[in-house]
Amino acid sequence: MDFETSMKISASGLQAHRAWINVLSANLANIHTTRTAEGTPYRRRTLIYESVPHEENFDALLREAAEGELERVEVAAVVPDSRDFKTVYDPNHPDADADGMVRLPNINPVEEMANMLTAARSYEANLAALNTAKTLALKALELGR
Repeated sequence: MDFETSMKISASGLQAHRAWINVLSANLANIHTTRTAEGTPYRRRTLIYESVPHEENFDALLREAAEGELERVEVAAVVPDSRDFKTVYDPNHPDADADGMVRLPNINPVEEMANMLTAARSYEANLAALNTAKTLALKALELGR
């Protein structure tokens, strides 16, 4: 694998994990949002990743297939979580129904923080791989002196 390829693959990981951190931040920011434009509580969102070929043109794809597949990661979609909303009894809340029940977002703050740590660690790992590739390229240039 050459320098440019390793940089592109690490960069795709950085972009994907940055998107995940943004979605997690939005989930945590809306943990108490009981009414959205649709009239329902905020629904937790999550990402779907997909691996895509590193190269765009056919010749490069064929070469990669012969040498061993190199793929990068992309965010395929941001999808809502299908879990049910939480309900709590709070008759004084403005969004309470006739029985005094309020529907809250389907967000578990512990789960979101654990995911945030995982996303941050994965981002750091991609950054370390990017820095290692850069250091190796610089060392290779020094050999020619």
